[in-house]
Amino acid sequence: MNAPAPAPTDLLPPPDNGPPHAGGLRITAVGLTRRHRNGSIALDDVTLAIEPGELTAIVGPSGAGKTTLLRALAGTTPAQEGTVAFSGATAATRSSAVGFVPQDDILHVELPLRRTLRYAAALRIAASDAAIDAAVADAMDTLGLTPHGDTPVRSLSGGQRKRASVACEILTQPGICFLDEPTSGLDPSAAADLIASLQRMSAAGSTVVFTTHSVEDIERSDRVVVLAPGGRFLTQGTPTEVLDRLGATTFPELYERLTGDPAGPVAEPGATGSRVAAPTSSRPERRSDRPGAVRQWLVLTRRSADNLIRNRLTLAILLGSPTAVIAMFAVLFRPGGFRPGAAEQTAAVQVAFWLSFAGFFFGLTFGLLQVCTEVPVLRRERHAGVRTGAYLAAKLALLMPVLLVVNAAMIIVLRALYRIPDLSARAVAQLYVTMDLNALAALCLGLLASAAVSSTAQAALALPMLCFPAVLFSGAMVPLPVMPGTGRALAAAMPDRWAFEAIARHLDVAALSGPASPYAGLGASAAATYWTLLLAFTVGLGSGAYAAVRRRAAGEPR
Repeated sequence: MNAPAPAPTDLLPPPDNGPPHAGGLRITAVGLTRRHRNGSIALDDVTLAIEPGELTAIVGPSGAGKTTLLRALAGTTPAQEGTVAFSGATAATRSSAVGFVPQDDILHVELPLRRTLRYAAALRIAASDAAIDAAVADAMDTLGLTPHGDTPVRSLSGGQRKRASVACEILTQPGICFLDEPTSGLDPSAAADLIASLQRMSAAGSTVVFTTHSVEDIERSDRVVVLAPGGRFLTQGTPTEVLDRLGATTFPELYERLTGDPAGPVAEPGATGSRVAAPTSSRPERRSDRPGAVRQWLVLTRRSADNLIRNRLTLAILLGSPTAVIAMFAVLFRPGGFRPGAAEQTAAVQVAFWLSFAGFFFGLTFGLLQVCTEVPVLRRERHAGVRTGAYLAAKLALLMPVLLVVNAAMIIVLRALYRIPDLSARAVAQLYVTMDLNALAALCLGLLASAAVSSTAQAALALPMLCFPAVLFSGAMVPLPVMPGTGRALAAAMPDRWAFEAIARHLDVAALSGPASPYAGLGASAAATYWTLLLAFTVGLGSGAYAAVRRRAAGEPR
């Protein structure tokens, strides 16, 4: 394909005749280069300038690096080489002025739209309730969503849900908004409505940049940036200018040429980053104040509780499964198993083990689906300034009280039915603390595993892989003295093993075993020793969960 190359001046931003268009920011990218892990080029020394007040489409065939360029400009996945500047501000200081809307849904679907946006605003804006309500109302009005404020997000149409995702990103009135394939999957009417909303945003002064394959979207845009396969920048300009420069009469013809000719048209060799003028205007004041970690934690906790209460099936499973297990315990174990001289002394060992494993199992399962089901939301909110510590603390604040109630119910019911012995108040308190620490360590393990897997299907596969070692190496199924050295070493790495021993101590299981029994030494250490070990597991697994969630939120490979 022999198309005329753009003149070097095509790559220059317009003359700086004053500050950027009201509210918008000028984007200048110089020498953006990124390579895939296999060494192939994703972005090939891309240099361009994008002006505020214009709706700019990034186009090109599949594999041209459109999303890679968009993420590099937005800073969600920075380029390995090159720089991005926003009206003179460095990329490191841009986050308060940038909104990014990925292809995935970035909203929780259980809540009504207005409430969903209000939570999003409270996480992004340190302001009064009245100011937050005003920001939500303004965003909904801009995108034509006001009539749907009381509609649950899951009940919105595809186009409305896309606009809702955009509304979430303009709550802070960003100077720049990036959108990845916003019209993908929409019918022509919904796509036209969304593009019209984006045009209103750009006309109001925002810099709006989006990727698309749609010819209709391209033709409605003010400016077009064209990439060739291999992430090579070709040209930019109005839709008509782009077609003229690349020797095509329509965009379908241009796509056909770009797809059919691997070499494709190239920019003039002299049109490199050195020819792009750096922006000189100062960055306008944007709303950059973010809520503190404590406020974010409170908002996230309220939102998680709100979502849980509205999802009745999940709530029923969360509360119903412990109820069913406690009922099974009552049926499985006979009363009086802890009486001296009872016919079957191993029953006491089994009661101690299943008390420990129940707390471990519920903590693990409660945490296992928390992260992997909301990765798009997690990544979006991290980019918006939500702290990883606040996110994890909200999960603990929501789920740990449920585990505390479950553990208390197990103790009360089993004692009332004489499945555990009559204990002193001190022994009951110690038993409860041990079960709670075990559940907390397991909850952190579940959150760690949830951040490590890619889907709910993988989480389901991970559950038996995490449960079987806890059962086999607890010291209950196979007593520790019977295990080989390798087995005892693995058992030492199981928090449930130490919880089992501590519970056996609280229930005085060793006193019911003869001196020759492999269980005779159960619970030989002090309660404080077991609690210290369980706390150490909690800290270690919690730190691992923090690192895994932070890495997952950043979109880094696992």
